[in-house]
Amino acid sequence: MAHIDLGMDETLFPGITGLMKFRPETAKPLNALAEALLRAPNSLPAGERELIAAYVSALNECRFCRDSHSAFAAAQLDEGMTLVHQVRADLDTAPVSEKLRALLRIAAAVQQSGRAVTTDLVDRARAQGATDVEVHDTVLIAAAFCMFNRYVDGLGTFAPDGTDGYAVSARRIVAHGYTDSV
Repeated sequence: MAHIDLGMDETLFPGITGLMKFRPETAKPLNALAEALLRAPNSLPAGERELIAAYVSALNECRFCRDSHSAFAAAQLDEGMTLVHQVRADLDTAPVSEKLRALLRIAAAVQQSGRAVTTDLVDRARAQGATDVEVHDTVLIAAAFCMFNRYVDGLGTFAPDGTDGYAVSARRIVAHGYTDSV
């Protein structure tokens, strides 16, 4: 049970979804941010941006965000959940492009501290073809998910076990986005 009374069955509205129903006035800008970062036109495919969110959420040990965004990434990546699990298990050996690997390393640095992002990390990403917009968006996705993870876990919300329970949400997010999903 969440640390506060959300006034609903948390199993029907797990994680951030229950919090957004509880406070729709804060849900609107948070969903708009997620939409802009994860779905708006961008040179990074939506599946890769969701993978960044899932990776940071895994590093933060936020079960709800890790599993939901893993499902959202898998639904948009040709390699599906297999690739998501490979990235989460071992970034160094995961079969991703060197550009994405460099961006995920930047995301991991942000998860530790914004100051952990070094010129060397950014230069490595650029050397692999990352643009300034992609570096910017990676840092902002990672920073935003640190906030989302702490929001979800800080209020002790319910999280279903495993990624299977997120398949319906993944289809809804892929089809309709974040601003129409709550």
